[in-house]
Amino acid sequence: MQEKGTISIHTENIFPIIKKFLYSDNEIFLRELVSNAVDATQKIKRLSSLGQYNGTLGELQVEVALDEAAKTITISDNGLGMTADEIKKYINQIAFSGATEFMEKFKEAKDANEIIGRFGLGFYSAFMVADQVEIQTLSYQDGAEAARWICDGSTEFEITEGKRTTRGTDIILHVNTESEEFLSKQRLQEILDKYAKFLPVPIKFGERTDSVPDGEDEEGKPKYMDVQSDNIINETNPIWTKAPSELKDDDYLQFYKELYPFSEDPLFWIHLNVDYPFNLTGVLYFPKVKNDFDFQRNKIKLFSRQVFITDEVKDIVPEFLMLLHGVIDSPDIPLNVSRSFLQADSNVKKINTYITRKVADKLSDLFKADRKAYEDKWTDIGLFVKYGYVSDDKFQEKAKDFVLLTSTSKENFTLAEYKDKVEPAQTDKDGNLVYIYTNDPDKQNTFIQSATKKGYDVLLMNSPIDNHFVGSLEQKLEKTSLKRVDADVADKLIKKDDAPETVLTEEQITQVKAVFEKAITKPNYKVELESLNPEELPVTVTMDEFMRRMKEMSQMNGGGMGFYGNFPDSYKVAVNGNHKLITRILETSDEATQLQLAKQAFDLALLSQGLLTGADLTEFVNRSVNLI
Repeated sequence: MQEKGTISIHTENIFPIIKKFLYSDNEIFLRELVSNAVDATQKIKRLSSLGQYNGTLGELQVEVALDEAAKTITISDNGLGMTADEIKKYINQIAFSGATEFMEKFKEAKDANEIIGRFGLGFYSAFMVADQVEIQTLSYQDGAEAARWICDGSTEFEITEGKRTTRGTDIILHVNTESEEFLSKQRLQEILDKYAKFLPVPIKFGERTDSVPDGEDEEGKPKYMDVQSDNIINETNPIWTKAPSELKDDDYLQFYKELYPFSEDPLFWIHLNVDYPFNLTGVLYFPKVKNDFDFQRNKIKLFSRQVFITDEVKDIVPEFLMLLHGVIDSPDIPLNVSRSFLQADSNVKKINTYITRKVADKLSDLFKADRKAYEDKWTDIGLFVKYGYVSDDKFQEKAKDFVLLTSTSKENFTLAEYKDKVEPAQTDKDGNLVYIYTNDPDKQNTFIQSATKKGYDVLLMNSPIDNHFVGSLEQKLEKTSLKRVDADVADKLIKKDDAPETVLTEEQITQVKAVFEKAITKPNYKVELESLNPEELPVTVTMDEFMRRMKEMSQMNGGGMGFYGNFPDSYKVAVNGNHKLITRILETSDEATQLQLAKQAFDLALLSQGLLTGADLTEFVNRSVNLI
């Protein structure tokens, strides 16, 4: 048997395109070839179970062998094998059944991703690292003869009689000069650990040396001996392939440690298992999330039939769950030929929806089953839940029952509970409910105490997502608004009909206002006389809730790019006309003393807001010493 031929495509430079565009990361040649070998072993096992193969299966295994001297990497299996005719069909023809169309698309493509389609080119990734590829194979079929195929990466190939004597296939790569990094045991082990760690068929790569107990020495101390064994790099039955009923908590925690060796234990996990209308298995873990949560993304690993594909899963997993860790495995996720990019597909949307529902159901179950345990975890899971509430309508509909509001007194409430709690005291004169919150309880402590004295409750909103969460609550809750506790003086946060009456005459109001306007040399500070509780501070500096939110949104969108980002800060200086300091200012005829008292009260208000800095702070300290 001998045959030479030309792979029938019209254009002869398809191999450089495969190398350059289809496989941007050349290490995946090993993933492709090992995956093909695994498929071949699983197919022979299937044929045997159907009674279509009556021979001895033997121990099914894939072996990767490195010969540094010969500069070869060999991937061997004892699967189906191929006849010479099957080589022609599957290697020469199928791979290039769409090659002409492929080349036409390539001419038009603006981006390499556009040209990648289902062209059956996985095997040809071998030519990224090899200047010659050889196949030695023997089919499982009765009377089959061994066959050999060899190709140097051009469109020419040769088929001759092979030398393999047992069922299966060897793929021998003669590694090219540019790819000699792969002629390293350590490098190949690294790639196999990455892509083949959980393949369903044992993958052997050389041998390993283990130290095992070997009795005791003369002094009674334990002895050890070195034992050589096959280096099997994979766990063939990872936990996501098993039924949850077979697993204990320790199994899930152990698997988590395998995936993320240096992470704290997760809070809890969700086992995914669905076979209609798509196939999907996996385990998703809720980690303890720090506030630098952007650095914890890309921790979900996507597999297809236990082959690692990518940890870029943004199309499959909803955005708000990108902070989860774990594994998703689905053969129904459409991949392009390099498996580097997911393709838009209805199954991807269905999977996304399914994962959202499973996570919502899990959180709901946890909340109902043990509320205290749920609240104990809220610091860590609140970020996920709020993110989902803000960004996903379907999740929000379920989350409204288990999203929690935390007050500064460390109590937690559902949305319905909190409404019942504050409605009597925090409904304004127009029948609107006002929730008051702080994003910095230490800095805003003065304001919190003032609000508490009035019988108001103050919520804690200091996570990275809370700016958006506040806005989302206002959209979803009927006749409800939220105000930061320092958006106004306590008496004005919630407009009531029972505001204190002013003790000042119109003339006195004009006089006090003039003193403060003269004492305050800073621009963008507008003085207003207020009739407040005499126990409140004489001067309070605030920024309007609406203006502050606009500026914050602008800063999040890139600083001065937004409309409000171009505006300077604008503050209100609320002078409490009913405070005894104001009476003292009016009773003082000396203008210098009036200005000094007004300036001191104003600086104290700035200091409480963290707005007094630099030379102004030094001047305040010196003035305070003189007053003492």
